[in-house]
Amino acid sequence: MRRVITYGTFDLLHYGHINLLRRAKTLGDYLIVALSTDEFNALKGKKSFFPYEKRKLLLEAIRYVDLVIPEENWNQKKSDIKEYHIDLFVMGDDWKGKFDELKDCCEVVYLPRTPEISTTEIKKTLHDQEK
Repeated sequence: MRRVITYGTFDLLHYGHINLLRRAKTLGDYLIVALSTDEFNALKGKKSFFPYEKRKLLLEAIRYVDLVIPEENWNQKKSDIKEYHIDLFVMGDDWKGKFDELKDCCEVVYLPRTPEISTTEIKKTLHDQEK
């Protein structure tokens, strides 16, 4: 069985997220999503619209996702790869090159993002509409 892992906040779930998860799943048999916790987001200077448990519930309902685990810090990726016997690490191409050090643990692939949608743009549009 080929195991795939990806990481992210997955806030305001949209079709770009679904596209990424669908493409990640086609690269293997089992897809794990490491979901940023609220505490980790705070350390990154981010705040999600939905709390961790709600975002986790949404991801677990997606047929491409087999398991959701918490992402609690930047440094857990190597231990996750070892613990979950990961064959392939997948991220959006806006992270290209940032995780190449993981290539000694597993294959690393950067997938193109869906260009016309992003959580940042959704939040900006909602904020602009409130004015």
